[in-house]
Amino acid sequence: MATYARRSATLALAHALSAAERGLPVIPLSATKLPALRSPHRDDPDPVVCHRECGRPGHGVHDATTDPVGVRALFAAAPWATGYGIACGRPPHHLIGVDLDVKHADAPADVTAELRHLALEHLFTLPPTVTVLTPSGGRHLWLTGPPDVVVPNSASRLAPGIDIRGAGGYLVGPGSVTAKGAYRLAPGSQYLDPAPCPRPLLALIAPPTPPPRHSRPTGHGHGRGLVHFVRTAHEGQRNTRLFWAACRAYENGLGDSLTEALTTAAVHTGLTEHEARTTIQSAARLTQNTESAPPNRERAL
Repeated sequence: MATYARRSATLALAHALSAAERGLPVIPLSATKLPALRSPHRDDPDPVVCHRECGRPGHGVHDATTDPVGVRALFAAAPWATGYGIACGRPPHHLIGVDLDVKHADAPADVTAELRHLALEHLFTLPPTVTVLTPSGGRHLWLTGPPDVVVPNSASRLAPGIDIRGAGGYLVGPGSVTAKGAYRLAPGSQYLDPAPCPRPLLALIAPPTPPPRHSRPTGHGHGRGLVHFVRTAHEGQRNTRLFWAACRAYENGLGDSLTEALTTAAVHTGLTEHEARTTIQSAARLTQNTESAPPNRERAL
């Protein structure tokens, strides 16, 4: 058993390094599919919201990196890791994962057929793309999104059994071994690149776009619109709307001044203050990372 575990860990690192070479940020995963490294703040007396600003590993998807030295260091700190996760929504690929989850309690017998039905209903074609087969019989479809669109995570919002992995989420990489079995590329998928997400599908999974304005929004007038957008969210939209509004606020230089108003609006909809502030900080970090990302010189997957 120990020899098998070591072999799985070695293969996981090899697959993770290969993914990182293709511009896909990775983290080590345990056999439970969770990040292998525990939070360095787990014993702190008060809750800490940290996205690795402390400089230590153990912050889940925020640890994800394409630097081979960094990848090796993460796996060295987690020698029990048997898989790896790929961070979604990050440059250069801005990966979007469509998770067809056959284990979902309300999922139909053929989740793929449900996705095809959505494609027919909304007039888009599912392009050939990287497809990963899961141990449970499901599959992950890899798509790429435009850099100016933040796609949030969602579970069964499109349809029962269809989950979306976007900004702040991750996909289990092919070659990973979990307690349920191995993740592997579908036959022929190894020759494909992640395909661009069809625009009609992107419209279904991305937050709604407010009406266009004639000039660049400035000042608190625009801020009131974002706060109203969050405050009028219904259950199932609350975190998505807050994340979208916070991203727009930071992109327009209003993030810090609107933090309290956005938090109050989110709490009004039913989120806790901690949940709201964590989402806003995630938006701030993602926006800052996107603005500071260097030009991509890596080849596509």
